[in-house]
Order: sequence, then C-alpha cells, then structure tokens
Amino acid sequence: MDEAVRAFMTFLDVERGASRETLRGYASDLRQFVSFMTAGSSGNRPVDPATVQSDSIRAYLQWLDRKREKRASLARKLACLRSFFRYLQRKGLVLRNPADDVRSPKQAKQLPRVLSKDEAQTLMEVPGATAGLSLRDRAILETLYSTGARVSEIVGVDAEDLRAKEGLVRLRGKGRKERVVPIGDVALEAIRQYLVWFSSRPNNHHSSLDKTALFRNNRGGRLTVRSVARIVARHSRALPGGPVSPHILRHSFATHLLDEGADLRAIQEMLGHASLSTTQKYTHVAMDQLLALYDKTHPRAARAMKIGMAKDGKK
Repeated sequence: MDEAVRAFMTFLDVERGASRETLRGYASDLRQFVSFMTAGSSGNRPVDPATVQSDSIRAYLQWLDRKREKRASLARKLACLRSFFRYLQRKGLVLRNPADDVRSPKQAKQLPRVLSKDEAQTLMEVPGATAGLSLRDRAILETLYSTGARVSEIVGVDAEDLRAKEGLVRLRGKGRKERVVPIGDVALEAIRQYLVWFSSRPNNHHSSLDKTALFRNNRGGRLTVRSVARIVARHSRALPGGPVSPHILRHSFATHLLDEGADLRAIQEMLGHASLSTTQKYTHVAMDQLLALYDKTHPRAARAMKIGMAKDGKK
C-alpha cells in the first residue's frame, strides 16, 4: 500500500500540479487510512490495495465517526480514497474502486459566516498603523479582504507579483493555476507602509531572509498558512462573533461585492472558482442578509406583522 500511495502522490504533484496544501492533505488522509488498515491486518502486515473492500472503507469511516470527526472531514477523506483507488484502477493495480460503493455522509447545509461591512472595517483597523509587525498584519488583513485570496495564495505572493501602478496582484491558486486580480488602493498603501518599515530594519541580513516573499515573519522568512491564520484570529478576537479565519474574509469579500451589484461571473474569476455553482452560494448569503434587513426595518415585513398580531392577541 505504501508504494501505491507514493506513486499516487507523485501523480498528483507532477501530472496534476496539485497545490502544497492539497498534497499535504491527501498525504495525511492516506497515511491515516493505511495505518487503520495495517492495524486491522493479521500481524500488522502491509496491506495489498487489491484486497481492500467497500466494507473496509465503511469500517474506517465508522471508526472516524466514533472519534468525533466532523462530517465534512469524513466526506473529504472518502473523496480522497475515491481518487486514490480510481488512480490505481487506471493503472491496473485494482479491478474496481471499492470507494465507489460507499455513500458520502449527509451534511447539513451551512452558509459561510460573513462579516458585516462595519465589522470588516473594524478588523482592518485593529492592528493600527504605527510601526513594526502591526504594519505587516494590517497589510495582510487588507490584502485578504481586498482580493478575496485564499490564505495559501497570500503566503505564496512574491514581491514581483504585485503590480501596484496597475492595481493588480498575481495569485497562484489550486492546481498551480495563476490569475491576476484587482487590489484596492487602501491595501496597496498598507503594503507600501509595511515594506518601507521592513526595508529599514537593521537585521535584514538574517540567514533566513526570503528576498522573494512579499509577506515575511520577524526573521525575514516567508510566512506560513498557520502563521497568517494566527494573525487573523488574534486581531479578530474583539469582533462580536469572535475570532475568524482568513477564509471568512474571502467569504466577506465575495458577499460584499455581490451586495454592491458585482456580476457573479466576475466574482467567480476573482475567487478562482472552476465552477460557477461554487460561487453561487454567496447569492444565498446575500439574500439571507437582505431578508434579515427587510424583516428588521420594513413596517409591513412578515416578522413585524407577527409581532403586532401577537400584541393584539394579548389585549
């Protein structure tokens, strides 16, 4: 099984051009599955992929469920196994795909959390604009919100990817696909202030200095996905709904554009979605917000009328 996993990971990396985050996720999920299968084999012997049955995959998912894994996580791990065995089937290493007979766990449809425009404005101002790493943090927050970029795309941005005069930045998305998106003046000014501070630091000759990266840590190395997530969480603690992830800023970016009349196809291009159906979830978010505003403010809204009728019934 280990050799089959290595071949599959090479295929994803070389032929499919999968992102580092995708490769890391697939490798982790497959290691966990191999470990489960090996532990269940007699004498902990290596498992032949051709012997894996649908019942084995169901048992694996049940084991994960007992460990309180989220349904979204179970669905992702099953999708990983489907891709893995589909690859092995094409290579003639298995006769059929055992994961095809396993149903994905039903998931409750949850709309993404979205910041209000006031909350987004508040968050942008939390780090301040004085000096030091607060300048970097504000530049990161402004860039995430201004471009709708994934956090993995933000950490991958090089200084040369920024075309400040044109108001554009190049992002490298899933499958190593590149796209060029607009970036606002406020974000560009925040980046400029951060770069001025960073270039004036006395320890810019540190051995870990990454001369290509746009956003760097205190030692000059390229920031990681986890580092940016911690930065966003730290500065968003004071928000009414509690701390948020960088992806919430991506959701907010799309929803706020839609609120202001942006075309759904244009939003799809800026987000780097392969399918328009992925982008359409933001129409539901925007409609929910519109209905909530209507119910709260219109004198003849259904909710207001129900409250009035309830009061009349008490008399």
